[in-house]
Amino acid sequence: MPRIPHTSPQTLRLFEALLAEPDQWRYGYDLSKQTELASGTLYPILMRLADQSLLETRWEAAATPGRPPRHSYRLTADGTALARGRLAERARRLPSARPGPALGSAT
Repeated sequence: MPRIPHTSPQTLRLFEALLAEPDQWRYGYDLSKQTELASGTLYPILMRLADQSLLETRWEAAATPGRPPRHSYRLTADGTALARGRLAERARRLPSARPGPALGSAT
């Protein structure tokens, strides 16, 4: 059975990070720190999502003269809907993601 796109653990971690502040532009470095994804994993995912119009990208001029511009990212409306859907699917599939009775409580 083929894998459903956008369901790798790494992509889901990225979706969680981007959905934490969906209207904010985020730098790749900050996303890497938050998700603990290496740049060799993170940037291909970012590029793939941007190519599929699920992620907006823009260059921002550096605040300090002489520094290079920085690339920033945020989910599009379609990307936000997809990310929420994929994270909801994961929550339904994983028993540990479902809330349950507290340990030691009588049910």
